[in-house]
Formats: sequence, C-alpha cells, structure tokens
Amino acid sequence: MAQAEVSASPQSGQPLSERLAEASSQLRNLYAVRDDRPIWRDGDTVDALIASLKELDADGLSPSDYRPDDLQAASRSALMENASRDARARFEIRASRTLLTALTHLQRGKVDPYRIDDEWDLSIEPPSLDLAAISRALDAGKVSTAIDLARPPYEPYDQLREGLARYRDIERQGGWPALMSLEEPLRPGDTSEGVTALRERLAAIGNTQVVAADEGYYPAVELRAPEPRVYDEALVDAVRRFQRHHLLADDGVVGPRTLEALNMSVDRRIDQIRANMERARWLLHGLPESFVLVDIAGYDLRYFRPNGDTWRSRIVVGQPYRRTPSLRSEITHLTINPTWTVPPTIMREDVLPEVRRDLDYLKRKNLSVLSPSGEGLDPENVDWSNPGGVMLRQQAGPNNPLGQLVVRFPNDHMVYLHDTPSRGLFNRSQRALSSGCIRVEGVLELAQLLFEDTGTQADARRLIADGKTRNVLLKRHVPVVLHYWTVQPEPDGELAFRPDIYDRDDALIAALDRSVAL
Repeated sequence: MAQAEVSASPQSGQPLSERLAEASSQLRNLYAVRDDRPIWRDGDTVDALIASLKELDADGLSPSDYRPDDLQAASRSALMENASRDARARFEIRASRTLLTALTHLQRGKVDPYRIDDEWDLSIEPPSLDLAAISRALDAGKVSTAIDLARPPYEPYDQLREGLARYRDIERQGGWPALMSLEEPLRPGDTSEGVTALRERLAAIGNTQVVAADEGYYPAVELRAPEPRVYDEALVDAVRRFQRHHLLADDGVVGPRTLEALNMSVDRRIDQIRANMERARWLLHGLPESFVLVDIAGYDLRYFRPNGDTWRSRIVVGQPYRRTPSLRSEITHLTINPTWTVPPTIMREDVLPEVRRDLDYLKRKNLSVLSPSGEGLDPENVDWSNPGGVMLRQQAGPNNPLGQLVVRFPNDHMVYLHDTPSRGLFNRSQRALSSGCIRVEGVLELAQLLFEDTGTQADARRLIADGKTRNVLLKRHVPVVLHYWTVQPEPDGELAFRPDIYDRDDALIAALDRSVAL
C-alpha cells in the first residue's frame, strides 16, 4: 500500500481525543500511555497490522473475525493526504480496536467458557496487556512484536502451536489414508494388505521408522520395508506408541478403538488442537510456581512442587453422566481415615433404589442411617419411599469408598481428591469411572509431599495407622486447578489426543468458528 505518512493538517471533523472519550477503557488506556498520539499514520504500519491479523490462524484463531481486508480497504481513503480529520480519527479508533480485540483473544481466549459449559467454574482474569510495551512496538512499526507480547508465554502453548502448524502441513499434503474396516483385529505377525495402509497412516505424522534390509533406519515416509504387508515388530512398536498417545491399551493390536483413532481425519485433529489452544488461553495465566494440576480428560495429576520437581500420578475421574468440573481452588486440609456420607446424587440415583429392593443392602455396605441432626436411626422405621433428610454414612475402614485419605479444597461441586480401595482401576487406559470426585493413585505420597512443602508437621502413614478420623489443616494453602484437555503435548513434543469423554470439543469448536462483532 505504502502511502506517505499523513500530516496532522487542521481539517473539519471530530478529533481523536473526542472520539476516545466514547471508547472502551482499554482503548483509552492505550492512548493514555501515548499522550493521545495516533498510531496508524502510514501505510506500512497498517500493512504490518493486516499481515499480523492474517497470521493469527497459526494460533487457531480465525483471521476473518478481524476483517483485515475491510480494514485495509478503509485505510486507503483514511490515509489519503486530503482525508478529513474525522475520517482519520474513525479509522484510527477502528484499527486500534481491532488490534486490541485480537490481543485480548490471544491472551485470554475468544470464547466465554461459561456460555458453552454449564459445569465451568474456573475464573478467567481480565486481560493484562502491557500497553506501554505494545505502544513502543507499534511506534517502531513492529506489530508482530505487539502480537507476541499477548501470546501465552508457556511451553505447552508453544508446543500446541507447533503441532497445529505440523498438522496443517499434513493437511496441505493431502492428509492420511483411511484404513479399511477389519473383520478381525490386526495382531503382531499378521500379513494383510491393511498393513501397508497402516504404514502410510503412521508415516503421515512421522510416528514410525521401519528397517530396510540394506539401509538401516530411514524416514518412514519412504515406506520401504522388507515385507511391507507383514505387521512386523517395528510397526507394532509404532502402533503401541500411537496407542499410548491416544490413551488406548498399548497392546499393539489394531482393534475397533485403535482403528477409530487412526481413522480420525486430519481436519478433525486440527480442530481439536485449536480447541485446546483456546483452553490454554483460558488457563495459562496467573499460575503460581507451585500447584496441583488435574488433567481430567488425560486421567493425570501433576503436583508442581516449590523445589521445581513434579510429582505425577494416574487418576480416575467422573463418568460422562457425572462429570468432574473444571475449577480453580486451594487445598486447605486433608481428612485422615475418612467416613463417607453418601452424596445426594448418589443417594437418589444409586443407593435408594437398592435399599428399596433389599433393606439388607445397608448392612452389606456397612451404612449407618442418620437423622439430619446426626442421630442414629433404625432402618426399619424409615419410610424409604420418602426418606426426607435421612443421611447414610459409612465408617472409616478398608472398604470405605474414600479409602484412607481425602485431599479437600472448597468448591460448590462437592468434589475432592481421594484414595480408593479399588486400586485396580488405575491400570485401565480409560478411567472415567467415578461419580465426579478424583481418585488418585499413590495419594498418600501426595499427602506427605503437601505436608512437607507447606511446613505442616504430620506423618500421613502414622496418622492412618492409628485409625482415628481427623482433619489436618495445611499451614499454607496449595492452589489446585481441575482442567479438561483433549490434546496435550507429551515430553517428546508429540501431541497426545485423548477421547473427548464429556463431548465438550464440538461446542467449543463451533464457538471458535462463529464470527465476532468488532
């Protein structure tokens, strides 16, 4: 475009300062740090803005939301030498408002999670843009630097961004082949035409290397193997890796679930990455150095300790009809040898139907019947068709559903982290099996780390051994975040795609694709 810089000639119309009086506080603050100096005075700076807006697809955002072509067309008349002061002021405000909208979307997300998720309970802080640094970048004509200042400065976000670019490159090359349906699962050592397609599918994402008889290792995209139709050991290892990255049983057998994951289109994978970049923008701000992160869809808990170490464990989360919510809170105390009071939903939907069929169910489950004030009641004297405020409580013990320890944090959903007597569940690849709370493998070890890191003088195992039910207050609260990721970067940089157990991706993708008003 390259128009010359426009001089501030005194012409009729509303000046910039008057238009700013009616603008948003964020826009006024930007110009306040500039003493109301205009930004968009020459074509080169506008061209840089247009280019930066069009490059936001690299962050999973839709450049069309920001109308870059319309903005560029409007600049042609607004930056003409004979343009009115009013026309320049209107364009100045429009261009800056567009930039700030893009920066806000990039830093905190475009979509309001409360509008698409009834169980969302994780506050998102207002944008915290460094307007002075942004202003300096704009004065230097470096709009891309201003954009960089808003992008979440965390490695997982960068890895998702890199993954998005990689999968879009796969899309440009034609994607990957769909595998034919299998009458029988494909097992190690089998010979089948489907094996050749499997090699091509995994090669498309660089997920395997195979051995050539005379060349050693070479890139899988060449797809040469001594017996290309044989499901050999090298290919089995690649399938196992694929299965681990998709939370599937890593047995090397290509059955229905593995086939479904392999046949997910590259377009769908791109949309999933975009959805999780938006989730990252919601979450990756204001995080403390030390906190507990619960990855719901990944069945994974990580405790980022004050000393820089990370403790990691497998978890069991809520079933699809009893979802574990997304929330942020603080761990305040732990309950040792907990009793278990049956929650209202479980009482209504699970326990009462059993009690009505067979009153001995209470005895088998070691459940005591209590009045609303906590007094013991005779089960025979309760009208189980309409029990009112009756409570059922199981005493502490080896078969208590909460196990030996509960990690508690205030929230309106009555969820917490806890032990479990059903430890075999942690060996399953799909672990959405609870009634909403989070069962943690090795929770006693987590408890001891929390005690040590907060200066709380307590020994978890010794307290459990004495058999008493008690609460232990932490001397310092520990932040905890429960969040939902269906794509997560692995330590090796490869993206792991998880089943969307709560069907949350589609609503988020649809919201990302809807245009916004500027």
